[in-house]
Amino acid sequence: MSEETLDEWLEKAEEDYRVAVREMRTRGIPAYDAVCFHAEQRAEKYFKSFLVSCEIKFPKTHELRALCRLCSHADKTFDSLVESARA
Repeated sequence: MSEETLDEWLEKAEEDYRVAVREMRTRGIPAYDAVCFHAEQRAEKYFKSFLVSCEIKFPKTHELRALCRLCSHADKTFDSLVESARA
């Protein structure tokens, strides 16, 4: 894992959100694949920011379900998201 700070992860997540929203507001037909990609990236970065805030190390992965399970070690409310993260 690189030594990115909590603020860096949060800023990256918000950037993905801005890109997804901008694409959804595109005149004509939005690039839905890009919207979905950036939405997934935002979720991944928020999971990672939570893990950083809890000082939990995580592997280099894009697997939302695995990240969500790691988050649940610090906060059991993440258990309710594991199945959704799989989808």
